[in-house]
Amino acid sequence: MSTITVATFNCENLFRRFRFNENLSKEQVEKKIKDGFIIDKAVLSTVNQTERKLTADAIKATKADIVCLQEVENMDTLKNFLSEYMSSSGYKYRMLIDANDPRLIDVAIISKIPISYVKTHQYLRNGSSAVFSRDCLEAEFIIGDKPLTLFVNHFKSMFDKGDLTPAQKRAKTAARRELQAQSVLDIIKQKYKNKPEKSNWIVLGDLNDYPDDKTSLKKLLESSWMENIVQTRISDPAEQWTHFWDTTTVPVEERYKQIDYIFLSKHLANANPTAVPVIVRKGLITKATQYAGARFTGVTDKQGASDHCPVAVTFNVV
Repeated sequence: MSTITVATFNCENLFRRFRFNENLSKEQVEKKIKDGFIIDKAVLSTVNQTERKLTADAIKATKADIVCLQEVENMDTLKNFLSEYMSSSGYKYRMLIDANDPRLIDVAIISKIPISYVKTHQYLRNGSSAVFSRDCLEAEFIIGDKPLTLFVNHFKSMFDKGDLTPAQKRAKTAARRELQAQSVLDIIKQKYKNKPEKSNWIVLGDLNDYPDDKTSLKKLLESSWMENIVQTRISDPAEQWTHFWDTTTVPVEERYKQIDYIFLSKHLANANPTAVPVIVRKGLITKATQYAGARFTGVTDKQGASDHCPVAVTFNVV
């Protein structure tokens, strides 16, 4: 029997790309594009270093052996982030495969444990379109002498273009997430044949919908193969939220929701009945007043680690 901690975290725009400063006029931007991409810090800005340190603080707080990340630009960005902010944290192994998102945000894995097998599902098609908005990245680890497979996801966002209410946008984008949820189940069934509930695996990531009666994640939530441990093992529903939406366009109760998930396979869930997930909220901006605990140094009303909270769970692989 071996004990391990696994976490998921949408680290929100872990980029290294330069961007034009907000105070530039349209004419200045057009001239700079015409002149070529010259790195002039009077014109271009890089990432906020304090925010990156806060992102690292949030990851460290999980004390996880394996962390599954969402919204990472590329492998060079990930390596640079680990080198600059987490060099002594022990994450020797990392995996990122460029996938489908037009914004160039990918899912990734950092780990203290070697990754023994990786498979991308980004090429799965539904007609002429890709099924997964980013990827369903499948990665296997050997824990003790037992295999453990992670399926890392970042489903279609609820917030689509158009002059619609948030509820209408959620409904409009639901079909894509329903397809992604079903496809994850199909991948698991294909891998484990007739015994998915008897194997060691986890589905996790930012699934971009809530576990309520209007959810597009119904097939995952109702599957007999797995358990949404944030919902089932955190007894107070008011403490199950993993994301803070900084907006005044929706009621306060709509701003605090679970959209980040760890689904343990039934085998793992049954073997670990007392494993309760931990939600790290210390990196949220101070506007998220539903969390009244301590914050990391550097957090303000506008600056934080992410709008998502890392979610971690410690369990035994048997």
